Amino acid sequence: MPYPLSNILLMALPEESRRRVQPQLTRVIVPIRTSLYESDEKPKYIHFLTSGIASIVTTMGDGNTTEVGTVGREGAPQSLHVMGSAPTPTRCFMQIAGTGLRMDFKVFERLFDADEALRKAILAYAQYHALMLGQMAGCNRLHEVEPRLARWLLMIRDRTGDPLLKLTQEFVGQMMGSQRTTVGAVAGSLQERGLIEYARGTIRILDPIGLEDASCECYQITRKLLASLYTLVDERLSDGHAG
Repeated sequence: MPYPLSNILLMALPEESRRRVQPQLTRVIVPIRTSLYESDEKPKYIHFLTSGIASIVTTMGDGNTTEVGTVGREGAPQSLHVMGSAPTPTRCFMQIAGTGLRMDFKVFERLFDADEALRKAILAYAQYHALMLGQMAGCNRLHEVEPRLARWLLMIRDRTGDPLLKLTQEFVGQMMGSQRTTVGAVAGSLQERGLIEYARGTIRILDPIGLEDASCECYQITRKLLASLYTLVDERLSDGHAG
């Protein structure tokens, strides 16, 4: 994927909008497990991620947690809170440490109302996010663990641009809503076939094409959805508004 160190939503803005937005942004390091927002709470900041991965998760009454969304440099997790006042049942935290451009959320709300180009980019991201949630819901319900794990690893790779993923087996199990032993057995099978290399706390993708073959059809669908966001940047650049 192009633009490895930038946020796609910000790159999609025309120069005039970026001049309004940029003074309000602060570059920050976002360590692993940093909370970006909690359930039923309005966020204090919005983070336009430039590296790393954030997980949007839902937790059931028995304490079991599963991932329902993944955000990398293509998005800003807290942007969905600007869509309305309904309480958000999910929470979001950094799954892989990274960096971002942070803005006070109240300032972001004012800019969202005042700047049409920013509003258009955020609405495009909201549509992408809603379509991703629907696809993941179907995938988690209908597909077996192995193709889901293959799909998930490829999605993380696409958003980090790195085949080496710092993920523990326990954490992967939590994100996929599966037992740690099940994830271990499936990861072992993928490793035996030479698709990944699994060590304590890390997973390296060795054969991305083979891993695509092992994944469910949801990977190609989600990949096309991600590509739709990149077209926002391509359209801006083709119009000669690079900034």
